Amino acid sequence: MRDVIVEVEQWLAAGKAVALATVVQTWGSSPRQVGAKMACTLDNEIAGSVSGGCVEGAVVEAGKEVLATAVPQLLHFGVADETAWEVGLACGGSISVWVEPVDGLIFPFLRQHLHDNQPVTSVTLLGNGRKLAFNSTGRRVGDLGEWTDTAVAQAQTLTHSQRITLAEGVAAFVDVLRPAPQLVLVGGVHIAVALAAIAKTLDYRVTVIDPRRAFSSIARFPHVDRLIQAWPGEALAAVDLGVETAVALLSHDPKIDDPTLKILLNSPVKYIGALGSQKTHAARVQRLHEMGFDEAAIARIHAPIGLDIGAQTPAEIALSIMAEIVSQRGSVP
Repeated sequence: MRDVIVEVEQWLAAGKAVALATVVQTWGSSPRQVGAKMACTLDNEIAGSVSGGCVEGAVVEAGKEVLATAVPQLLHFGVADETAWEVGLACGGSISVWVEPVDGLIFPFLRQHLHDNQPVTSVTLLGNGRKLAFNSTGRRVGDLGEWTDTAVAQAQTLTHSQRITLAEGVAAFVDVLRPAPQLVLVGGVHIAVALAAIAKTLDYRVTVIDPRRAFSSIARFPHVDRLIQAWPGEALAAVDLGVETAVALLSHDPKIDDPTLKILLNSPVKYIGALGSQKTHAARVQRLHEMGFDEAAIARIHAPIGLDIGAQTPAEIALSIMAEIVSQRGSVP
């Protein structure tokens, strides 16, 4: 939703009707994942993507029909291997795409939660198009009739968007909209400058922590969301250390890294990475054992940090770190 929400807001503000297409199921290989979205208007304005190929053309035409009739459509696209790339579906993949008018009740609810960076879930019946949405506090908007309680009960257990079956012949799509991921960089070193830039390109919220003011200045990090010039104990108290957070320790200084790890290993953060050689990490492991951490806890630390891509320069090391963070975010919780 985040990749189309700005355009959808602009089009709605201009009084235009908007159709929203969502990938609700895939088979085989597909270039976009379940939940990927594309929005369009009657003026042929397009945002987002559901396939990366000419499937988009068919989806836009369906969107125009949906806006003219107010009747949603469930589209299916599937191709053989030899023609797969021509339509943007790799290796003979197939997808189902749900196309509907933007809902005047549900969309504002979702939009507000995305703006507030709060989790929110919507459920759509893939038949009559009825919708509801709910948040983590249990507040609901919309209605699925007799299927409301059954759908919400199933949807509350899901961590990723997917199609579900409520009963024989009754299918629904659950769209789980997670908060934007956060990357916390502890240590404003040169690698952090490059890493922050890559993370912002990927729409991460970026926080830089370093008690050394020369290393955590606005001049070095002009585009990050937060700069905290404080020691870890104080700084991390002001940071959300939830499951959508990744932390990269880059200071290479035990006075900064060790207190940080003591806090992180007692938190549910998704990713912890620490800069340093195998020898450096072995010494770090010994210090953590002395703090009382066992092997299972210490194993959460990715060290040496980053994927092994033969990185040499700060920018290449930053790329390897970001690649590892993305791979971890995509893994099943």
